[in-house]
Amino acid sequence: MPFGEMTITLDDVACLLHIPIRGDFYTPSSFTEEEAAALAAELLGVSLQCAARETRKQRGGYFSQQWLFDNYIRQCEVENYDCAARSYLLLLIGCTICTDKSFTRVDAKYLPMFRVLSTCSRFAWGAIALVELYDTLNDASIFTTKGLAGYATLLQCWIHEYFPTLGRRAESGIDCDIPGASLPRARRWRYRQGNVKLPAYRPVLDALTPDDVIWRPFEDHRAAFPFDLVSMYSGYLRGCTVVRYLPERCIRQFGYVQYIPPPPPPAPAIDVIDSDWIGYDIAVDRIVQPTRPATYAAEAAADYLPWYYMVSHPIVCRPVDGPHGAQPVPQYMAPQDDPMEADAPAPAEDDLQRERRWRGMIGSALERFVSHLNIDRDEEGFEDLFLALDVARGEHP
Repeated sequence: MPFGEMTITLDDVACLLHIPIRGDFYTPSSFTEEEAAALAAELLGVSLQCAARETRKQRGGYFSQQWLFDNYIRQCEVENYDCAARSYLLLLIGCTICTDKSFTRVDAKYLPMFRVLSTCSRFAWGAIALVELYDTLNDASIFTTKGLAGYATLLQCWIHEYFPTLGRRAESGIDCDIPGASLPRARRWRYRQGNVKLPAYRPVLDALTPDDVIWRPFEDHRAAFPFDLVSMYSGYLRGCTVVRYLPERCIRQFGYVQYIPPPPPPAPAIDVIDSDWIGYDIAVDRIVQPTRPATYAAEAAADYLPWYYMVSHPIVCRPVDGPHGAQPVPQYMAPQDDPMEADAPAPAEDDLQRERRWRGMIGSALERFVSHLNIDRDEEGFEDLFLALDVARGEHP
């Protein structure tokens, strides 16, 4: 973001989905066709031949969602409720927090989680969902990636909650903040189809300001779902893979002044990750100690944004600078204890840079306006609006 880092946190997952974020991690192991078939015969109440036909059809250790649903119905009919429950639960996570790009099948690697049904609640399901989403978003950031796996509803509802000016929000009319109702905040939203394509969103993202963000959207939801301090654990989460979870990089979302975060630690061994997770309060104290509660929502330390602009990519669209394209990203250097250097003024903005900045702001504002009106270039009566948008983009002299 142009004003610093933001991410989906464990608190966001908990409030949006109402699934537990405390508990044990689970790192699944992949199964071959034969191993998945044997596991299904043991836990899903089907014959080995039936399970083998399904895994052979899926060409790996997978079951189709339709096959799991049909097996759920069959096991209910014969009153084999344990196997029916395992089929249903595997189908449920395969359709939601552990969705893959096929959108039609479920990986058998999650089935051992339901071997003993009475222990299903011991897992940190919110962490599992977040690890899956982080991993798939990491893949989606690669230029050659064509699709996004993971629970897209979680990502979409998170955007609706934090960025009210972005996209086309549609509210369901359900009040999810009633104490005792136990309604996840994701039910507040319903799908609304739009016709704005990805390239149109990029300048809109670059034009976002701190005032366009609801930094703490779930404060009205605390009576229904209290805040859990484990959300501010800092370290690594593990599930389908191991991912960094560093809330100190977006601590404004927890109501604190944003400061320059320390470098991320190297990934430790599995047993160390589990130990750090259990002793999460130590990590919380470590990341809260350098800061204080914010006096306004987007408050940051004076040196944060200069550091952020030196080490990150604050905008999505490439700035054009002559025939050579974008300028190289400068490398951050720690400030020296030189009072004259500290008081040195920032380099002045020249006329060309100022014009480009204003054109970008005007173009982004017009992009947002056009997206809210839901109009196309061919619609009658809006020719001047699209002409202004073209001029702001630099497509007319």
